[in-house]
Amino acid sequence: MSDDACSVSCVAQPRAKEFHYAVALERSGRLDADGDAPLDLVEAWTPEHLVLAGLVRCTLTSLRHHAHKAGIEIDAAGSASGMVTRREDDGRYAFVAVAVRLDVELQPAAHSAQLTELFAKAERDCFIGASLTVAPSYEWTVT
Repeated sequence: MSDDACSVSCVAQPRAKEFHYAVALERSGRLDADGDAPLDLVEAWTPEHLVLAGLVRCTLTSLRHHAHKAGIEIDAAGSASGMVTRREDDGRYAFVAVAVRLDVELQPAAHSAQLTELFAKAERDCFIGASLTVAPSYEWTVT
């Protein structure tokens, strides 16, 4: 094959990263994450609570990743709430509204444009939020 032919047909395709996760829910109600780190769930923890907890944790993990790349240390906490009801478009029960509130401290402090960029990346790159059919609303508080 000539160099000219390869320059058209031999373009390297980027390879997507793949992440695989597994949980096991035992009859007792205990969860195991990837065969390790058992978590005893009480009945008050519903699957909906776990989705919201995952969304907060994922968003903060994403924020820490992007802040670390920018040389910023993060101390953060968050909460989320959601409403589940019948959707108008298909009649199925689902989250129809999700609100995420995050309280962050940054060292060193970042300027407004940098904060906007960091928060946008944290929201965009949290795959839990990206997996929901309703887009979460985010409220960021910097202390």
